[in-house]
Amino acid sequence: MDRVFNFSAGPSGLPLEILQQAQADMINYKNCGMSVMEMSHRSKVYDKIFQDTKANFIRLFHVPDNYRVLFLQGGASSQFSMVPLNLIGKTGKADYAVTGNFSNLAYKEAQKYGEVKIVASSADKNFSYIPDCSDLDIPEDTDYVYICENETIHGVTWNKLPNTKGHVLVSDQSSMFLSKPCNVSDYGMIYAGVQKNVGPAGMVVVIIREDLNVKQAMSSLIDQAAKNDNISTIFVVNAQQKFYGAIDLKNLIIARRDETLEDLTVTSYPYVYAEEPINECIEELKDYSEDSIPVLDNDNRLLGVITSSNIIDLVDDEMGEDYAMFAGLTAEEDLKEPLKDSMKKRLPWLIILLGLGMLVSSVVGIFEQVVTTLPIIMTFQSLILDMAGNVGTQSLAVTIRVLMDESLTGKQKLQLVFKEMRIGFCNGLLLGVLSFAVIGLFIFLFKGKTMMFAFSVSACIGIALLLAMLISSAVGTCIPLFFKKIHIDPAVASGPLITTVNDLVAVVTFYGLSWLFLIEMLHLAG
Repeated sequence: MDRVFNFSAGPSGLPLEILQQAQADMINYKNCGMSVMEMSHRSKVYDKIFQDTKANFIRLFHVPDNYRVLFLQGGASSQFSMVPLNLIGKTGKADYAVTGNFSNLAYKEAQKYGEVKIVASSADKNFSYIPDCSDLDIPEDTDYVYICENETIHGVTWNKLPNTKGHVLVSDQSSMFLSKPCNVSDYGMIYAGVQKNVGPAGMVVVIIREDLNVKQAMSSLIDQAAKNDNISTIFVVNAQQKFYGAIDLKNLIIARRDETLEDLTVTSYPYVYAEEPINECIEELKDYSEDSIPVLDNDNRLLGVITSSNIIDLVDDEMGEDYAMFAGLTAEEDLKEPLKDSMKKRLPWLIILLGLGMLVSSVVGIFEQVVTTLPIIMTFQSLILDMAGNVGTQSLAVTIRVLMDESLTGKQKLQLVFKEMRIGFCNGLLLGVLSFAVIGLFIFLFKGKTMMFAFSVSACIGIALLLAMLISSAVGTCIPLFFKKIHIDPAVASGPLITTVNDLVAVVTFYGLSWLFLIEMLHLAG
């Protein structure tokens, strides 16, 4: 028998083996005594035909578990009305890409059922191309976006799916059905008339995603509960598997069984990106009270979750590192750490501080004449050094706390410096006056010096204390600001470093004033 090769748009030619098998089964299907067209659609024989066909199709087309396959009567054009009748929701809106005869017919039919607009079209060149759909103007409340993926009359096909921006994509694949691999998860719904590629006229196959309602969501949640530690918050993704929002478990439990998840989803839920530095994540999340935060990749696909305990651990680690740096360590230590490892962590800073200490000592040596002429001032050296170190450390602590705010402007940083200097000046003035009175009386009464000598020395100490506290406040603020500017953790400029720098400031201030005021101007000695 000579067979004609049929290349028309449809119906398509069927393999001879299939036709012969259908011919043989026409009168007596599988020896059941009747034709398929005669048997009950509730019979076991017919049900097996249906279930086997559906299973074979799901396997061949790689249909995911969250999609349903429907075999419906009528051709593909019956879906022109069935799609809007079933998918246009509360807003009654849909967007159509019109790229040929069939998508144009679908668009005209859909206009009967809602607010339907053309979001892309190639009608300007007689449907001879597929328009750029990478950045379509799709309103947030659009229910779905429709395309005909292969237009046989005009001979155009989609090589790249449109960017629907998270909305459901509906595709008429009649002219290309089962002709190439298809990632079903990219679609909300696919339909195709079977006569073009896979069967006789009169039937359409529909693959549609199950958008869960509350009842289905609770069933799914119960199945997953044993495998997950935290189910207080349920994260929702859209058709492209991109993060969409979150549902609180309490709201899901008390919702009506037939309510859609869309109504329960909070779309303004906080999230972080996997590539973000930990410090920035903590800064972003500190104003939120959620128990868990989704982690996304650069395409907004859900990778995992950070819980509140994870955040607490991160903050604890950050604080531990800061405390270590404040103590002049390069890393944290514990009780069981070997001696060698502990020494490695401490030695770098100790060597640096030894060098700074030698600098301070050499400066003291410069003022050897002052010490020889007025040995009594040595008694009060530690007072000046300690107060300068304490003030510098206080300013450092305040500055590091303020620098946690990443939005701090240059003007605000300058205001911080002046504020700390004002505080240092005012405190220095009070303590300087107090030192002038107390130390003057102490030298006069217990050291046997004259009133002039005693209060001249105490006045020098008071002025040195004022200047040392003023300068130390500025140093304690400016050093961490400088480290922050050059992208080094301000904790590096911590306790030992600030104290040593302020020691240098205090020594120069104290001995410099003593030399200038007491020796050069007043010519005191003894």
